[in-house]
Amino acid sequence: MPFPSPPRGIKAIPWRLPIYLYRVGLGWMLGNRFLLLRHKGRKSGKIRFAVLEIIRSLAETGFYYVVSGFGTQSNWYQNILQHSSVEIQVGRKRLEAKAQQLSSSEGAEILLAYAHENPGSLKTLSKLLGYDIEFSPEGIREFGRQIPVIQFSTSHPTSKD
Repeated sequence: MPFPSPPRGIKAIPWRLPIYLYRVGLGWMLGNRFLLLRHKGRKSGKIRFAVLEIIRSLAETGFYYVVSGFGTQSNWYQNILQHSSVEIQVGRKRLEAKAQQLSSSEGAEILLAYAHENPGSLKTLSKLLGYDIEFSPEGIREFGRQIPVIQFSTSHPTSKD
């Protein structure tokens, strides 16, 4: 499956705006449905940021799941493959985490659960990104087997800057 190219230049502005909400201390407004990912650039070594939708949260055990909407072309995705130690912020909580890509079968089941709980969100996002998904359990599983699903496992909360 070909992945859409991440937006560049002026087209990237809407995708980057939520980062600024977190940077000015208003990330909590996005609730527990999004997280701010703080990660290291694979080439520059500089700290980079991305805001990602949480498709499944097991906060009580410290697991958060996201999808790389632009597939393997996303810079944040490529960066975490190189440097899996990251920091995430969910609401007002900052947590040290380890990023790991799930197997295709695990990813399929996580995405199916998300689609079941948020059918409108998956349909809207897939249209926005240009994916043609068959919205049946097997169609969603097939999409989940192809798109990268990432698990963040957290350790201890870190202090706020």
